[in-house]
Amino acid sequence: MSNILRRRFGFFLTVTAVLLSMVPVIKSIPFILFHGIGDKCSGGVGNFTQLLSNLSGSSGSCLEIGNGEPDSWFMPLKEQAIVACEKVKEMKELSQGYNIVAQSQGNLVARGLIEFCDNAPPVFNYVSLGGPHAGIAAIPKCASGPICDIAEAMMKLEVYNDFVQDHIAPSGFVKIPGEMSKYLKHSKYLPKLNNERPDERNSTFKDRFASLHNLVLVMFEDDTTLIPKETSWFGYYPDDGFDILLSTQQTKLYIEDWIGLKTLDDAGKVKYVSVSGDHLNIAYEDVVKYVVPYLIQSHL
Repeated sequence: MSNILRRRFGFFLTVTAVLLSMVPVIKSIPFILFHGIGDKCSGGVGNFTQLLSNLSGSSGSCLEIGNGEPDSWFMPLKEQAIVACEKVKEMKELSQGYNIVAQSQGNLVARGLIEFCDNAPPVFNYVSLGGPHAGIAAIPKCASGPICDIAEAMMKLEVYNDFVQDHIAPSGFVKIPGEMSKYLKHSKYLPKLNNERPDERNSTFKDRFASLHNLVLVMFEDDTTLIPKETSWFGYYPDDGFDILLSTQQTKLYIEDWIGLKTLDDAGKVKYVSVSGDHLNIAYEDVVKYVVPYLIQSHL
């Protein structure tokens, strides 16, 4: 009888071992965070990154581009995206894929990373907090200080001037209705990012963006920094003026699917979220409801 029991127990252990070997190992996905203009990874942004990590149980890192606040103003967005690309490829913990959370201007760096970065690990979920995705029709507000004064003065001279485009980061996404010919000819970042130039559209950019598992677009209802606030959802003014505001689904970018936004939306992968508050003033409960769930999803 004991021999029979041993054989049965041994068989049970063998079967159990085989079954367990077939169960996929679940690992939490790390995330990176990009801060906005005039900010840096230390201080409040660092605390926010740690909060997201604590709430989600996933490892998070704020990815600093250059020298924090000054470079967020004076390093052109194309260069910021290149720096982000190289940093991500060097982070071994991201090699199997990762999620992104981005604030304000940091969203344009995040999207540059997703669309332009060759041989990079995949991005699964992307949460955008107040991102100027379709551009802004007015120079963004700036806190007092010499950096702001210099940047604002240069942008007010001529936002589509080559020198300004090469030295002031937010000039790369200023898109003034009625000045589309200037914008398409001289703006050095957003037209490429949004595949707006008909003779330069890149299907690779579209394919990479459309490969996201989830795209969460958070708009702040009382946003006074982004003009219009609907740019957070890719909504914008028509090319010829400010008379009306086009919803996301009314824009050519969406209808003609220049970057794969419609493809994502048709697949149910785009979440349009509206929260109360001014620019980036997100409540704790909204963080828990709209951000954290996309950081705790695991990858098999």
